[in-house]
Amino acid sequence: MSFDFSVVFLGKNVHFLLYGLMSTIFFSVAGFMLSLVVGTIIAFGQLSSIKPYRYFSLAYLSWFRATPLLVQLFLLYYGLPILFHIDTVAWISGVIALGMYSGSYASQIIRGAIQSIDKGQMEAGRSLGFSYTQTMIKIIIPQAFFRMLAPLTNEFISLTKNSSLLSTITVVELFRQANILIADTYRTIEFLLAIAVLYYLFNNLIGYLGMKLEQHFRTGGELQ
Repeated sequence: MSFDFSVVFLGKNVHFLLYGLMSTIFFSVAGFMLSLVVGTIIAFGQLSSIKPYRYFSLAYLSWFRATPLLVQLFLLYYGLPILFHIDTVAWISGVIALGMYSGSYASQIIRGAIQSIDKGQMEAGRSLGFSYTQTMIKIIIPQAFFRMLAPLTNEFISLTKNSSLLSTITVVELFRQANILIADTYRTIEFLLAIAVLYYLFNNLIGYLGMKLEQHFRTGGELQ
């Protein structure tokens, strides 16, 4: 069978793929938002002087960074109904799995950015009469945020690519849409190449927007 990329544009195939792309974007954004929440909680747990909180954060990191996302996804979607008789919804399980997995990596980005701020900033805030929490919110975190932009952009791109694993639990996203079309047309390379191009364009758009944000906030200007 010869290569024929025109099959991608036959009928409603393109619309089918674009619907998958929109779904991938939605799941990726939702998972990334959750990962920021989880990452912030775990990052502050690592910095906390409360031992149970710190130990919990370290245990969380140890588990989610040392086990594959695919295993976590299966345990969440198939394991909960078996172990606890909890009904699971495929796309919700997928978003939660993405967020919890990515959150372990986001936590290290957040923690590293916070610790990179000079300790004198905290001392200055406390000397002005701010509490620890007020100093973190008003002085430390705003500065740390700018240093998080580049690595968080990379993490979002990684999360977008990892979202293809959601197809293994029947979530309708870009990779699953391509598999359906491949099964119907037997045109494997054509549709794999098509979704590769869509992933490429979307992830490079993310990278471009992240770069523009860095330039806007002048992050890394001290290195120029």
